[in-house]
Amino acid sequence: MVKHVIIWTLKDDISAEEREEAKKRIKEGLEGLQGKIPGLIDIKVNINGLQSANTDLMLDSTFENEEALKGYAVHPEHVAVADNIVRPYSKIRSCFDYEI
Repeated sequence: MVKHVIIWTLKDDISAEEREEAKKRIKEGLEGLQGKIPGLIDIKVNINGLQSANTDLMLDSTFENEEALKGYAVHPEHVAVADNIVRPYSKIRSCFDYEI
């Protein structure tokens, strides 16, 4: 299996209300991909970091294998969420993929 972890920092120029709404929309959009993408075993988005966190949200997802992760990256439903919901609010995206 493969873990795919993304951590985002949102743009500085959005209000506190927009930031909270963006986090909720990103969580709903990405978690809504469960059951729609071949090889995606689990997908969770954490939007409630502690005050000590220096990023805004984290994706923690599990795939059957690296090929499934590659398929997810280009799957039209994932691309739509990324392009329309995630990227408009993101300033920094960090990714760490690894085998488990």
